[in-house]
Amino acid sequence: MWWHILVAGVTGLLVVYLVLIVILWRAQRRHPDPSSLRDTLRLLPDVLRLLRRLAGDPDVPGGVRIRLILLIAYLVSPVDLIPDFIPIIGYADDALLVAITLRSTIRHAGPQAIERHWPGTPDGLRTILMLAGQTRYAT
Repeated sequence: MWWHILVAGVTGLLVVYLVLIVILWRAQRRHPDPSSLRDTLRLLPDVLRLLRRLAGDPDVPGGVRIRLILLIAYLVSPVDLIPDFIPIIGYADDALLVAITLRSTIRHAGPQAIERHWPGTPDGLRTILMLAGQTRYAT
């Protein structure tokens, strides 16, 4: 029955999405000065430039560069897990994928790679490092 598979798939995606939202919410509550999702979304142009620069850096490991390219493709694609026209949660999937990818980048290439390629302000860099769970490296 094809509709059983469809219902199971949609239900699975919703459960995963809710778990990820809870993780993002808990991460924001842990920091004394959490940035709001709206402030994080304002960083999108700088984040896209950062991702492009990191993906083109030959010093960044190949697997990380592939993940960065896939993330860029997802961000510019009109197809999302949760459509962007849905208030707040429509952009949460994008922010969550960026945070996960940046954590992976920091783990494999180091926080210096992000600091070296960051095109924005120092406050924006602190926000991005906090989003990636790296507040101890924020300058």
